[in-house]
Amino acid sequence: MQSIEQLHLHAFENGQDTYIDPESGYQVLTSQAHLKRGDCCGNSCRHCPFEYINVPKIGL
Repeated sequence: MQSIEQLHLHAFENGQDTYIDPESGYQVLTSQAHLKRGDCCGNSCRHCPFEYINVPKIGL
C-alpha cells in the first residue's frame, strides 16, 4: 500500500485535485486544490498549504 505522502505526490504531479485515502475510502484534497480555492477553509485539511490559519485554536 502506498503512503499518504506518495499518493498525494502522485496526484499532485498528475494535476489531480484529489486522491482516495486507502484506509477510509474518502476523497482527500491535494494542496493544489486548496491553492486553487485561495484560502484556508478552517477544517484542518490534511494538505493545507496555508498553515491552518483559519482553524480554531481549541483549549487555549
